[in-house]
Amino acid sequence: MCNAYVNKAPYRAFVEAMERLGLPLLKPGPGSAPNLAEQDPVRPTDTAPVIRAIPGGSELAMLRWGFPPGRPKAGPVINFRSEGRRFTTGRCLVPASAFYEFTGAKYPKTRWRFTVTDADWFCFAGLWRPPEGEVGESFTLLTTAPGPDVAPYHDRQPVVLDKAAWTAWLDPSVDGAELLKPSPAGALRVEEAPQQATAGTLL
Repeated sequence: MCNAYVNKAPYRAFVEAMERLGLPLLKPGPGSAPNLAEQDPVRPTDTAPVIRAIPGGSELAMLRWGFPPGRPKAGPVINFRSEGRRFTTGRCLVPASAFYEFTGAKYPKTRWRFTVTDADWFCFAGLWRPPEGEVGESFTLLTTAPGPDVAPYHDRQPVVLDKAAWTAWLDPSVDGAELLKPSPAGALRVEEAPQQATAGTLL
């Protein structure tokens, strides 16, 4: 599962991208420039930006990574299997610059950094939920079978949405199943990276 990723994209990049897609960022308001700190890595329970649809456009919100666990003593739900499920509510985009996967049976495991080959940043397909108990708004990353670039390193991958699919994913009237697919061969670049990340729970 993906339990660490990177977000270094500036707020201006989100504004420009969503404007081109016809879903302008209305919150924070036009002309604002939130000081988004670079995050490397984003770990489970960290707060990170997501983009979700609102009437007339979209908004950027800072949410906790990981749904509250469904059973006692379990970790936060940071990944959620997409196969065989329909998602008609709670869709969001999760901006990222890279994500990490691990190999090796024993610690310290080898960490691999994945980036897209044609851009400085991308968006995962995500889901968000309203506050539950003591946990505020939160999000999780949808996963699917691994594409050819990820398969040598892990048996799952987070869904990296094609930019052309961002608008459709934010539209609940669109059947999202065809959007939630493995990355095609050559879409991702991989390199070995240091450090460790924190584990979470996979549903």
